[in-house]
Amino acid sequence: MNEAEIISYITDTFAGVDITEAMNASFFFYNPPGELPPDHRFPFATLVTTDEHDQASDLNRPGIFRLNIGVDKETYQAMFGPQPTFSKTGEVADTGHDFTALDQIMPHPIYAAMSWVCVLNPSEETFQVKVQPLLAEAYAMAVDRHARHEAGA
Repeated sequence: MNEAEIISYITDTFAGVDITEAMNASFFFYNPPGELPPDHRFPFATLVTTDEHDQASDLNRPGIFRLNIGVDKETYQAMFGPQPTFSKTGEVADTGHDFTALDQIMPHPIYAAMSWVCVLNPSEETFQVKVQPLLAEAYAMAVDRHARHEAGA
């Protein structure tokens, strides 16, 4: 799968998604009326193509990108065990994973402590079998968060 196919899947599959392109990355937000100001939005997924944000995945290799997905704590722990401690200085999480490996679902190198997972250049099979359910979960969490915000909770 390439970046354009993933972006199309997300925007075609999930209603009310806004995409913000910034800092060599695509940020996917649930914002159905399109009225939430940027400082009130939190992405449910991102797609990054450079080492601008971290160098753990060596994204400066030709054609390499990383899809990042925010899942719930239970899903993260079922996949990888307890989250690592969050580094306030932006250090790479010590999870024992090779963050440069392609087509492998793994903890996010920086945001694993916040239950984010990632995959570099997922194959069609990995995307369909593993990534699509994670995206659906992340989207559902974003919809729920938006509903709570709208209800004043």
